[in-house]
Amino acid sequence: QLDSGSVSLDGRALGTRDSRPELGIVPPEISVYPLLTTRQNLQVFGRFSGVERGALRERVDWALGCTGLADRADEPTKNFSGGMKRRVNVACVTLNRPGMLVLDEPTVGVDPQSRERIYDMLDELCVQGTSILLTTHQLDEAEVRCDRIIILDHGRTIAEGTLPELVADTIGPSRQVTIWVDREIQGGLDGFEIGADSRQLSLQVGNVAEELSRVFTKIREAGYAIEDVNVRGPGLQAVFLHLTGR
Repeated sequence: QLDSGSVSLDGRALGTRDSRPELGIVPPEISVYPLLTTRQNLQVFGRFSGVERGALRERVDWALGCTGLADRADEPTKNFSGGMKRRVNVACVTLNRPGMLVLDEPTVGVDPQSRERIYDMLDELCVQGTSILLTTHQLDEAEVRCDRIIILDHGRTIAEGTLPELVADTIGPSRQVTIWVDREIQGGLDGFEIGADSRQLSLQVGNVAEELSRVFTKIREAGYAIEDVNVRGPGLQAVFLHLTGR
């Protein structure tokens, strides 16, 4: 665990009062006042983060709309579900529209509706010019949401880049093809792996457009009818497992 060092933003050391509004941090723990209403929490955190009193009402209304909690604005947050509380938490930190927003596991334990609300809000901030740093173990979220990805292993950076760059540098662009046929496969098929389901075949292909038709022909010539096909490109999980071995 680090116990020394410094943090800078745009080349300036953080820690002064002037730098505070430029940086927003969403911790993994929910940090809202349970006895205050949604609106009161937003008002308090807005003032904490430097939002001017004249702009506060407009920012609070924006946050209530983005979170989908306008109809619960005057209820104490202690009555909310975990997902709703996390929506309020994210909104509280983004009221000042910081230049840089750091989120640590913002969707842990969050229901699908709240997850989409949170990301809709983050998308809007991104369009407005906020740079967003997301820390997550949800690889599917990182794959879909992030423009650039850094993989850490035991506190050390082991890879970074866009998803296509990470794929090209590790496992390559081949596709995993899984095919289900009409009956149990007898004796195997050369070039295919048979799955736990004895009607399932799988293989890797480099060029789907060129190779898939030949694959289908080979299966039909062996006497099987194709019932379903799944083609999956290499994703972040495969890259992560390749780099870390687990």
